[in-house]
Amino acid sequence: MSLLSSRRSFLKASLLTTLALLQPGMARASFSPAGQPSGRLNLYNTHTGEKINTSYRDPDGQYNAQAIKELNWLLRCHNTNEQHPIDLQTLDFLALVTTQLGNANEIHIISGYRSPRYNDHLLSLGHKVAKNSLHLTGRALDIRIPGTALSTLQRTALSLRLGGVGYYPGEDFVHLDSGAFRAW
Repeated sequence: MSLLSSRRSFLKASLLTTLALLQPGMARASFSPAGQPSGRLNLYNTHTGEKINTSYRDPDGQYNAQAIKELNWLLRCHNTNEQHPIDLQTLDFLALVTTQLGNANEIHIISGYRSPRYNDHLLSLGHKVAKNSLHLTGRALDIRIPGTALSTLQRTALSLRLGGVGYYPGEDFVHLDSGAFRAW
């Protein structure tokens, strides 16, 4: 699949996701067969020790509301326990990365949603977090996949050109978000 068709599929799925949220059951995600993310995520929250292995979307593109509710809980701010809906484009980006890797390994979540209070706390401690981070709106995830080199994870995410990709080898994670394509 070319990068352009991959991006078109992602944008189309994003539009359909928005429609699905406005009118559940009316829209389905539509990816090309080669670029369709599996819709399955196997996650481990490194801060809470919680795990989930779920299908949040079926092969026809229908989102599973209960699975998404459970993902929102696992991806909550680990410091405050505050939840925020995780952007479906972000989940699809993550699932597509793992599909491209052909990897069924558990994905370690270092950070999902981050509450404003916790983000401010991290800033006050001198951590290099963005004041207006996409973590604050549920549009970013910091991850690693045991058994997959961090550089391979980064290259795979960058090759999709779907959102932001940050590489943090010193902290042992890759940042993915559903913002504009950019890399750092």
